[in-house]
Amino acid sequence: MTITNKQSGTNVHEVADGIYRINTPVVIKGAGGFSFNQYLIMDEEPLLFHAGLRKMFPLVREAVASVLPVGRLRYISFSHVEADECGSLNEWLAVAPQSVPLCGTVAAMVSIGDLADRAPRALADGELLSLGKHAVRWFDTPHLPHAWECGFMTEERTSTLLCGDLFTQGGNDLPPITESDILGQSEAFRHGMDYFSYTKNTRVMLEKLAATNPVTLACMHGSAWRGDGAKLLRALADALSA
Repeated sequence: MTITNKQSGTNVHEVADGIYRINTPVVIKGAGGFSFNQYLIMDEEPLLFHAGLRKMFPLVREAVASVLPVGRLRYISFSHVEADECGSLNEWLAVAPQSVPLCGTVAAMVSIGDLADRAPRALADGELLSLGKHAVRWFDTPHLPHAWECGFMTEERTSTLLCGDLFTQGGNDLPPITESDILGQSEAFRHGMDYFSYTKNTRVMLEKLAATNPVTLACMHGSAWRGDGAKLLRALADALSA
């Protein structure tokens, strides 16, 4: 793990081949420790998943620059429209002139086509996009855990699921990647601050993600996780159905 900003504790760690977790730990008044993660896929056409909060942009830009020149970024992607997902989207578009927003078709239609300073590249459900050695596939997951436009990406070469707010873990001193239980931690967080919409299609969508057989789960908050991702996603479906 490399610390890129000593004051904030922002750090970078390679969690899968060519995929870097950028983590900034914080303390939220009344809620305690928390963290925000972005994931950088380094390739011919580099992709950043989660643009991050606008006020956190200088920290994330500094971290990205420790891996590659920020001007090389080609895609700025995110799960859904929320400040920690895409608050700094236009700041990234400004420093990376060849970059475009990359999102699902619903996000492009209802929000990003208007909010972003450049037109988005919209991905259909199941669509595959090559970045060079890596390739990402988009999955629509409306209202899982929240937002109509929500969706996730898999990176197929490394079997990594960029799973956004799924498996959110509280705390700001967690390891970059773990093989220990994160379902218990994330369920404790969900019960304390319920952020799921409980759509009737929850199990179907989680099964769709499980069928990709991920071995790395790139969580937006807390540790990334390595193991039998299909089993863990199905266990989450069981927990949400209980």
